Amino acid sequence: MSEPGYEAARDELVEVVRKLEAGGLSLEDSLALWERGEVLAKTCERHLAGARERIDQALAVSEEDGREG
Repeated sequence: MSEPGYEAARDELVEVVRKLEAGGLSLEDSLALWERGEVLAKTCERHLAGARERIDQALAVSEEDGREG
């Protein structure tokens, strides 16, 4: 199964948190949701790190272009 995009992972993570906060789950279900939330949070972090890297690269190119002119 492929990794979800940032928005899909974020939306699912919000739903996981909502379910955990609502309570009423068995310990086993709570642990499974918590583990899923951890995976989703790491997925979001990877997407954000990639976006940050692309922005940094674009800014570096922009600065180099500005110095050449």
